[in-house]
Amino acid sequence: MNQQLAGFAPTPVAARMENHGHSMVKVAMRSGYDLYARTGSMVAYEGFVQYEPNPPAVRQIAGQWITGESTPLMKCTGDGLLYLADYGADVVAIDLGGDSLSVNGTNLLAFDAQLDWGVERVKGLAKFAGQGLWNVRVGGQGWVALTSRGTPIVVDCGRGEDETYVDPDALIAWSPHLRVKGKRSFKASSMIGRGSGEAYQMAFSGEGIVVVQPSEDSTDRLRVRG
Repeated sequence: MNQQLAGFAPTPVAARMENHGHSMVKVAMRSGYDLYARTGSMVAYEGFVQYEPNPPAVRQIAGQWITGESTPLMKCTGDGLLYLADYGADVVAIDLGGDSLSVNGTNLLAFDAQLDWGVERVKGLAKFAGQGLWNVRVGGQGWVALTSRGTPIVVDCGRGEDETYVDPDALIAWSPHLRVKGKRSFKASSMIGRGSGEAYQMAFSGEGIVVVQPSEDSTDRLRVRG
């Protein structure tokens, strides 16, 4: 039996964050290197790891994130290995390396506590059906883990003057310095998006990336864990 299960055993630690399969991220925890993670996302851990739901620092920055009542983040501290997941969604671990990302709050699984971050209302998105109203800007030296409903695609917007259009329900993250505007398409719902009579897209231009998931169904993306 052990030989049959050997292929699923944890691999040696190679980085602060790394994937274990498509739907789980492994975080190497160390004292002094705290982590913010989505509340309820812990599926296993080794060693000594403690959790503080809705810590004061998070409440101060993001007290109205998503629900207007509670912040779906917990602070993770300690030494060991921490495994995180989100209902079987694909997980992407990214070393920012001094760069920054603007992330749909519903797709943010975890990030290093020492990163610069803040919660911002996504301007002009209230009219887009199914889209969360908040995004989280994270930047600096550290790691971030994102979720995706299926294997995402990363679109490079720096390949000319043409704009890149994305269904808001499929949008995960983008480079904050990209220029963003909304676009409305009439009588296109049967081909684009999930609307009735109208379809909406986000238009991105400039140099940077846009991360898109292969899903337009946002019904479970706005769920907040207890």
